[in-house]
Amino acid sequence: MSRSKALFYYVLTRLMLAPLMLWTIATLVFLLMRATPGDPVDVALGPKAPEAAREAMRERLGLNLPLWLQYLQYLWDLLRFDLGVSLDDRPVTAIIHVHFPATVELAVCSMAVAAGVGIVVGAIAASKPNTSIDVGGRLFGIISYAVPMYWFGMILQLVFAVQLRWFPTGSRFPLTAARPDGPTGLYLLDSLLHGNLAQFAITVYHLALPSLTLGLLLSGIFERIVRVNLKQTLRSDYVEAARARGIPERNIVVAHALKNALIPVVTVLGLTFASLLGGAILTEVTFDWQGLAGRLYEAIASRDYAVVQGIVVFFALIVAIASILIDILNAWIDPRIRY
Repeated sequence: MSRSKALFYYVLTRLMLAPLMLWTIATLVFLLMRATPGDPVDVALGPKAPEAAREAMRERLGLNLPLWLQYLQYLWDLLRFDLGVSLDDRPVTAIIHVHFPATVELAVCSMAVAAGVGIVVGAIAASKPNTSIDVGGRLFGIISYAVPMYWFGMILQLVFAVQLRWFPTGSRFPLTAARPDGPTGLYLLDSLLHGNLAQFAITVYHLALPSLTLGLLLSGIFERIVRVNLKQTLRSDYVEAARARGIPERNIVVAHALKNALIPVVTVLGLTFASLLGGAILTEVTFDWQGLAGRLYEAIASRDYAVVQGIVVFFALIVAIASILIDILNAWIDPRIRY
């Protein structure tokens, strides 16, 4: 079987398995939300609300139906791309539309920080094997992966926002300033589209600390992958041949070995994306970032079934699509891959 045909069948299999994965995640979040203590009606109306109001709200939310009917109705709504409505009568799709751009902006900037720092530290550590620099790179990878997200975020807030006052303690944009208004909802992009450099600078100013927090803690993943693969690449025959021709070691690392060592990073990008979404919840809560992950945290606290289910399924869909795209890109970059 040719490589292109094998890749086609592999992608087709992944596409067929994606609905099964989404169904599993949707079922789990449906059951877990109803298995945990707490009543969304009590949260929305309070325990002293009239019984008539409570029953009316249960009927509106479909909570008066048997569990199996609620589940079937939930699956039917998903098939029609209907994610339901929140406790305050807002469509979940509208909530995603409003809050998701903030999460995307934070995720992209954090991924840039993570990849940039991780690749640089990993490359420097691998180029100096069995030295204090190599040990420092390994310690950086271990510590950055082990440090709790919320603790590190609060430490950065305390040092750079409270003590030094270099950055704001939180929020995506100051309440007293006019926010960028554009079609994407991404403040960085919308401010550039309108040529408003002042809004762009304010956006970067508020984005710097949250993206550094999330990016630095995820950079250890890239550091370990680059360091291990670059060490192996530097021991390969073509690198030894380059050294024999008198090519400077720095040029060998940057122009020859590092390029091949970065191939696994493409795969790690997809795997890190799932971690990024999970870490974004703690980061958005810590920095009062008005994103979708923070909205998910609020929905869990308020027992808002529809919002939690809709956001989790939406995140799962993104991860599934990203995973398939990363596999295709990885196969295109590295011709040695066979499926």
